[in-house]
Amino acid sequence: MLRWYQARLAARPLLTQCITTGVLFGTGDIIAQQLVERKGLDNHDMMRTARMGGYGGIIFGPMVVHWYRFLERSIKFPGKPNAEIVARVACDQLIFTPLNMLFFFSTLSVLEGGSPAEKLDANYWTGLKTNWMVWPAVQLVNFKLVPLNHRLLVVNVISLGWNSYLSFLNQQGVDPSVAEKAEKKVEEILD
Repeated sequence: MLRWYQARLAARPLLTQCITTGVLFGTGDIIAQQLVERKGLDNHDMMRTARMGGYGGIIFGPMVVHWYRFLERSIKFPGKPNAEIVARVACDQLIFTPLNMLFFFSTLSVLEGGSPAEKLDANYWTGLKTNWMVWPAVQLVNFKLVPLNHRLLVVNVISLGWNSYLSFLNQQGVDPSVAEKAEKKVEEILD
């Protein structure tokens, strides 16, 4: 399976990474609906899964591929590889992540026919703070040990759980108390 993936990655890197991202975003939503929310197959919202998968494959995948290439090309400290890694993680978490979180909630809200402003008010800070509890450590390891062309795959695998959380959080609407419950659920899982 890994050889097949590497062959596809070599032949069509962007397409392969985007398809993989879309599938794993959709899978994260399935996990959220079936294992977290316990909706059951009869009540599964396929459009929600399609929105998550579409966002992952059409928007997030290409953005991250280009972002990682940009970080690799632009942040250089010759002879100081650890400083490069820390700077890349800082840029990832302080520039890309806040913008991506804004774009994620806004885009899905529009696709759902809702109000991006209300969705952002309800979920943005909760999602961003929770992100900062998980992703800096993941990205330190990712940027240190994983070759550039496999970084998105690592993010996608870790994102099965993260995308489940984001999907769950996104569905909480504008009730901040529910968003806080989602944050507490993540904290419980991390402990």
